[in-house]
Amino acid sequence: MGRPKRADASGHCYHMLNRANLRATIFEKEADYEAFEKIIDEGIERFEIDLFAYCVMPNHYHLLVRPGKDGEMGRFGHYIGLTHTQRYHAHYKTTGLGHLYQGRFKSFPVQTDEHFLTVARYVERNAFAAKLCKRPEDWRFGSLHHWQTKSKSCSKRISGWPIRRTANWVQHVATEFSTMEREQLDWSVKRGVPFGNETWVEHIARTFDLESTMRPRGRPKKISVAK
Repeated sequence: MGRPKRADASGHCYHMLNRANLRATIFEKEADYEAFEKIIDEGIERFEIDLFAYCVMPNHYHLLVRPGKDGEMGRFGHYIGLTHTQRYHAHYKTTGLGHLYQGRFKSFPVQTDEHFLTVARYVERNAFAAKLCKRPEDWRFGSLHHWQTKSKSCSKRISGWPIRRTANWVQHVATEFSTMEREQLDWSVKRGVPFGNETWVEHIARTFDLESTMRPRGRPKKISVAK
């Protein structure tokens, strides 16, 4: 089976994510997270990419990005994955013991309106939703913490957003998603379906040949013929 279609056009926003092989824990101590953040910084310097939000979790990561030229997200993602894998194996002396990640990163396009804010909120509350911290902004290995504390890392790592944050953003991030938001987010994360309003999703799917992501998976049901 071939790889699923993936959009990677300049000027569009995308949610990127990848998980460790077998969902194993690959970020255990602070130095592990900091080393990965350093790789993100290196990638931003090497490639034309805007990073708007991120969260590094014990066994996966989330990034909300915008490439500056076609194909740049793929090059950025490849650099992050390959560099992290090489440095991880060298540090832990695990070279030859298997893949670090499940495969190449997943991604889906995000409409630059309130849907962008929903995805940013999803990314920045990830650790809080997993009960790894008492407040979303407490998680040190994510953009919300750096933005809220106005750290030096934030000014270098995080680009200005294409849409204004909702008022009281930190409190908004802590707010639970509606059932509809959660279902649409889960569908996009699992299938790579563009995240936006219906008209925009249909347009993006046609433009980037992503219609297959919107179809139900599995074999078609057999049609019984009356005898």
